[in-house]
Formats: sequence, C-alpha cells, structure tokens
Amino acid sequence: MTSGSVRPSGALVLHPRHGQGTVLLTDRDTTVVRFAHGIEQVLTTELASVASVSEAVTTGQIAPSIEVALRIQGDVISSVNEAWGVFTRSRISLLPHQLWVCHRALRTWPIRLLIADDVGMGKTIEAGLLLWPLLANRKVQRVLILSPAKLVSQWQMRLKRMFDIRAATYHSDLDTDRTDFWGIHQIVVASLPTLRADRNGRHERLLDAPGWDMVLVDEAHHLYADEETGKTLGFELVERLNKAGKIASCVFFTGTPHRGKSFGFWSLMSLLDGDQFGPRKNEAGMLQALPRFLIRNAKQKATDMKGQLLFKPVVQHPETFRYSPAEESFYGLMSEFILAGKAYATSLSRTEGGQVMLVLIALQKLASSSMAAVVAALRTRVKRLGTEAAKSRSELDSLRVNTGDAVDQALQRWLRDEKQARLRLMENEGRYLADLLAAASQVTAETRVARIIEVIKSRFLSEPVLLFTEYKRTQALVVGALMAEFGQGSIGFINGDDRLEDVMLPDGRVIPMTGRREDVCDAFNAGRIRFLVSTEAGGEGIDLQERCSALIHVDLPWNPMRLHQRVGRLNRYGQQRPVRVVSLRNPDTVEAMIWQKLEQKLNSIMRALGSAMDEPEDLMQLVLGMSGDSLFDELFSEAVNVPREKLDAWFDGKTGTLGGESAIKTVRELIGHSESFDLSDLKDVPPVDLPDLLPFFQNALALNRRRPKLDGHSLSFKTPEDWLTSHAIRKSYDNLVFDRSAPISVDLMGVGHPLLEKALHQSARLQGTVCAVEGMDAPLMVLEISSRVTDVATTSPRAIVGLTGATGGFKVLRDWEVLRLLNRCSLKLDPSVGAFDVQVLKPWREAATAAADELLDKLELPFGSRVVKESALIWPASRLAIDVR
Repeated sequence: MTSGSVRPSGALVLHPRHGQGTVLLTDRDTTVVRFAHGIEQVLTTELASVASVSEAVTTGQIAPSIEVALRIQGDVISSVNEAWGVFTRSRISLLPHQLWVCHRALRTWPIRLLIADDVGMGKTIEAGLLLWPLLANRKVQRVLILSPAKLVSQWQMRLKRMFDIRAATYHSDLDTDRTDFWGIHQIVVASLPTLRADRNGRHERLLDAPGWDMVLVDEAHHLYADEETGKTLGFELVERLNKAGKIASCVFFTGTPHRGKSFGFWSLMSLLDGDQFGPRKNEAGMLQALPRFLIRNAKQKATDMKGQLLFKPVVQHPETFRYSPAEESFYGLMSEFILAGKAYATSLSRTEGGQVMLVLIALQKLASSSMAAVVAALRTRVKRLGTEAAKSRSELDSLRVNTGDAVDQALQRWLRDEKQARLRLMENEGRYLADLLAAASQVTAETRVARIIEVIKSRFLSEPVLLFTEYKRTQALVVGALMAEFGQGSIGFINGDDRLEDVMLPDGRVIPMTGRREDVCDAFNAGRIRFLVSTEAGGEGIDLQERCSALIHVDLPWNPMRLHQRVGRLNRYGQQRPVRVVSLRNPDTVEAMIWQKLEQKLNSIMRALGSAMDEPEDLMQLVLGMSGDSLFDELFSEAVNVPREKLDAWFDGKTGTLGGESAIKTVRELIGHSESFDLSDLKDVPPVDLPDLLPFFQNALALNRRRPKLDGHSLSFKTPEDWLTSHAIRKSYDNLVFDRSAPISVDLMGVGHPLLEKALHQSARLQGTVCAVEGMDAPLMVLEISSRVTDVATTSPRAIVGLTGATGGFKVLRDWEVLRLLNRCSLKLDPSVGAFDVQVLKPWREAATAAADELLDKLELPFGSRVVKESALIWPASRLAIDVR
C-alpha cells in the first residue's frame, strides 16, 4: 500500500476519515475521490492505495476472510439502514408500513412530506425511524418537533424510551436573551400553542438561531389558513421559518389533512413546497405533484412481517336506557329553559345574541352528558347571579347624575335600558334556575350510570374497561358509582388536570382525588386497577391497548370525530383482540334520534366512497375531518326546536353538504393522489432485524482479538482498547442485547450505539477485496452502485448488491440478502489458503461482470446515471481446489 503519490482515475484508495473510495482526478496536491457518502476533494497525502478486485485477482492477493467479509457486512448494514431504518435502536417491533414510510421518506433530500395515517398506526415510531438513520449519518443534527401542548412530554418520553433520542422540552422561562436556548439545544420538542405566540422577543431569537435540519409537526392540521379569516399563528410561524431559510426538511403528521376547504389544504401543502402548491395555483397540476408529498396508510391494509392483518374490525354494542320520572321532569324543565333562552337571544344584538346562544349550547352539551354536569354549572350560575344583580343595581345608581339636559337624559335612558334589561334577564333566569335545581333535588340516582354498571356486569365481567366522558363532573359521578359497586381500589381516572373534585367514596365522604396521568395509565396497563375513566383531554396520546379491549362511551360528544378518536386509544398497534365499544342512548330524546340519522348518513357516505374505490377502506376519519364542530353543534342544538314530524326533512337539509359530491370527490382525490403501503410492498421490506447485527459484531470483536461470551441474543466482552475513545463507551459489557423485546433496563444494540459506530468505522477502513470463505456454496461478487449525478440530494447515496450463481444462472442478491449470506459464513483472521490458480477466478468474474448490467436494470435503483464499483469478490474455499488450512 503506497501513500501520497499521484494516482490514475479509477484507482482504489483509502482515506482515514472517509474510508474507501475511487479516484476521479488529481489536481496538484489534492485528489477528487468518490466515497460511499459522496464526492470529496482531499489532500493527496492523506490517501493510501488499495488493491482493487481486478488487481487482487491478477496478482493473487487473497486477504483474510474476516477483513473482506467484515467490511462488506458493515457496508451492507449501513446501506440497509440508510434506506429503511431497520436497524434502528427501537425497543418495539417494527412493522412493514412503518419501515415503508421510512424508506419512502429517505429516498430524497430534503424531505418534505405530509403523513396522514389512520390514528393508532404509530406516528412516533415513524418519526423515530425516520430520524435515526439521519442522526446516525449526521445528515441531521438539529431537530425541532412542534406538537400540541399535552403531547410534548409524550414525544420526549417516547423518543427516549423507544429510540434513545434525547430531546429537550421548550420552556418559555428558559428562553431569554441571556440563555441562548436555541443555540444550546440541538433536539427540541416544543408546544406549538406556546411557541406560536411571539412574546418577549421569542420569535426573533428563534429566527436568529441556527436553522433546523428537520422540523416535525404533530397534528399539522392546526397550521391552517382560511380565505376569509386568514392564517393561524402556527401557520404564520412555520411560514416565517420557511421564508427565513431555517427549515431544511419538514414532515407533517395529521389524520385529517383536509378540513373541507381546498384553500386551507393547499395552503398547508404550500408550507412543504411553495413552488408546487398554493391556494391559488392550478389544482390539476398540484394533484399531479401530490403523490410525491402525501402518504396515507389505512388500518385495513396494515400487516405484520408475515402478511397477517394487524387490526380487527371494531364491534359496536349500542345500549339504551330511559330516564326516571324525576329525571324526565328535570329534562323537561331544561328544554323549556333552553327554548326560552333562544327566544330571548333573538331579541338581542347579533353579538350579544350569539354569546347567549353559545352559553345555551354549552348547557345542552352538559345536560346530554349527565345531570351532575349540568346541575353543577347551574349551581355555579346561581351563586354568581346574586353578586352580579347587586353590581348591576349599583352601576345604575352610580350612573344617575340627573343633570336634566337632553344629552344626559338620552345617555341615562340608554344606560338604564341596557342595565335594566340585563337585570330583568338575570332575575328571570334566576327563577328558571331555582325551578331546575328544585327538580334536580328530586333525582336520587341517574339511570345512565346505573345502566353502565349493568352493562359492565353483563358484557365485561372481570375484564378491564376504559370509560370515556366529556366532562369532569360526569367523570366524578362515574368514578364514585364504580367505587361503590366494585371497590375503591379498582378505579383510576385521567383528565387534563390530574385532579378530580367531588368524588363520593363508598362510605359517603366526598373528597378530591389526584393522580398523575402516567402513573394511572401504568397501573391500568399493569392490571393494578380494573377501570379507567378518562376525559378526552386526558386521553390524548395515551396507549391503553396492552390488556384492554372494552370501551364504554358514558356520553356521546356531538362531533362523531371525538368518538373515532376515543376508540383509537384501544384500536391501535398492539391490540390483540377486536375492540368492543358500548354506547348509551335514551331513545326517547331528540339527541338519540339525531345520532341515529347521523350514523345512517355516515354509513351511506362510506358506501358511496367504497363503491367508487378499487379497495374500500375506512375513510371516516377523513370525511369527519372535513366537517368542523359547528355543523354538529347546530344539528344537536337546533333539533329540539323542530317538530318530530318534520325532523327527517330538516336533518336532510341541514346535512346536505356532509359527504356530498364535493366531499366524496375531495376524499377520492386525496386517496388517489397519495402513496401508501399495501401487501404487495411487503416483498420489498427487508426481513432483517437486530439479531442480524450479531454476527457482524462478533466478527468485529474477533478482529480485535476479543472472545465474547454469547448467551442467546446477548454478548458479554471486554471492549477493544482502540474503541475506548469516549466516555459513552464502557471498558466491558455484560449482556449487550440484540433483541427489541429485551427489558428497557438492558443495553440495546443497534445503529446509533457508540460501540456499533466504532465497529462500522473500523470495518469501513479494512482493505481486503478478495478472499475465500468456508460456508458458502457459490462465488459472490459484491457491487456498490451510486449515481454520477451530484446535484440531486439523497439520504441513501449508494446501494449494495451481490451477484452469485453461475454462467446462464446468475442472480442478484439485495443488500440484506448479502448480509444474511455472510452471516452464515465462518470467517478467519488469516488468508486460509496457500497459492492458487488465478484461472479459477477469472472466468466466473468475467461472466458475472457481463451479466451485471442487465440484472441491475431489473432492480430499478434510484440512480439516473449509475456508477458500479466492484467492492469485493468472495470465493467458496471448497472451489479453489487447493489446500485449505
């Protein structure tokens, strides 16, 4: 091996930092070299010559098999992981659709994608899979993750637990002119609602900080722009970062990318690529470009590595209950109160009337959840009315100046009318409230809750149950009832506050309860408690599918999307049984009638979509995402005013736009212009995992004269001295594990582990190109393919393939197949052979080279003008027909 001399184009060289490469040209004291990661211009004195395969065959240079095969194993591991992320240090089993998303994203750089998978498909896993290869090869160093406030801690925790990606969380008190928060932290998870508000120079510091190699946005539908109302603050923030050149790559996650208005959807897409998309650009052209940017995977198509479907259909169990006479009396008065309030609202100004209507709608929603919820609100209102009425009288008295002039009289008349009108409303409202509270006092038990207890005993005997409600007062009522029936220690709750007031214990005491959401979820998943009662705010971002498949809707939120999201807490990856869902309704109520009609309408929409698609799937999430809360609020709040005999016609008119031709057309266009994983893609997913790294690492230790102790998928060994260059590397390891199912307490091996990085770095600098091995039946030519084109960025700059077989029967092995083949071979530290006849190798090599182009064409590799480098020739020792030591 020579160093420092001028080398001809095509010569194979070794660089201390970049590994092996091929010389392109020499310019004075520098040389331009094509390395695995790309082209570099380096000092000629830094290069050492390496014998190419051709030179080694001609001169008979047989290298130790461990040097050649270990280098190829390392190259293949890097190749597979750069393309698929399959060797990422995730602590959960990876699924084909997740690996496919990673592979699809890593094909280009910069990455600009909107991932609109169904709920429960593993977006955090997809994000981690995407990040790890980029972090490992240092393509990405600075990462910003924007999420809803309640999910910030979940993102931080899951990235650390699943991938050992350590992210800082953004806190506004740590972001000051003196702290340089954005410069110090390289990976940050921030609340979008917090960060979007420009306070105390926050945005200026963010824009002055170094740019982000990758920005991930969870629930990206909050980045919204409306033609009339304008852009949300979150949209404006991401737009500013884009315009300032602070975002290299960007990935959005949302299950509802289209909110019913094309302007909003194309505005969202413009944040990914403003040249391709925009609300005023030609839609036909944008639809044509959309598949490069939009990914959507449906639960119906998700499989495991064996092709078995992951998700089972949800089983619905509608249950009914009826009010007691006392409850009927209360709800009758409640309806009168609502109707009177609506009538009064029509006499007010548009603004004031609108505010009254909003309050009435809120009361209707509370009443539809439970009496406990609405009565608590009514009692609070009664307490406030006394002080507010007194305040109004005091204000009127203080404003009577009685100067007698016309201007003053007009002012007093206007003020007196407004104040007195407000006072009359309060006094009138107070009489209604007194009647309502009197009626409520006659109700000793709520039939809804009693029916829930009956359902649990009949349907879910002795199994864990998740119960959902919208309101904390209803939550407290249900928690108390479950305690009375099943025991105080069997129930937990989660909500947005980690606190629940007014819970009645079995002994009659009323107390507040507290509990950290994470602790309660752990107790439920571990089986320490049987029942978990959650509000929707508390249920965001939690996984409860480990042992629970039974869900009860204590109440029914008016927007069906909320029901879909509730079920998603259980119907997600890891669920082993069909999820059974119980919903309770009183068939005598208008609300139940509206729900029945709404379900019929949604089923009709699904049938219409299914008949228009080659592969029908559950598109409910997309359809509901196109309809905001306002439509459903109007449906349920206004229905009480409609005579029963006119309800059908009124409902049809009100829901005419829900799932209409425009909506169906939009959904079909989204599905038809998105990319997705299906069963036919399974053949492309590499069926390799962390155990396939074990032979490589054992060989790397053997190269360094270490003899590891193997126990299943774990190794124990003393670390090679040359690897001890970092505090992150220990002098010895006991049970380093190559298995994702291992306990979280053990050290998990994978790409990104400092030891594996040392082994890969060392293997890339080995020089052997030709060897003979034991344990292989046919010769193997290893080829490294890259692109001559350098102005198209990519995260996977090369592909490794193998050619094996014989003349007339050559076949291509993909990178993972090469790894599996070499993993079975017995490698040695010495060349293993004596002198040999070059003629044994030449004919096969020439035939394989001649067949290579045609075989490579069939692979459809993403290289426009490919460069093929012969990386190694590995020969079966048994076919050298000479002495094998």
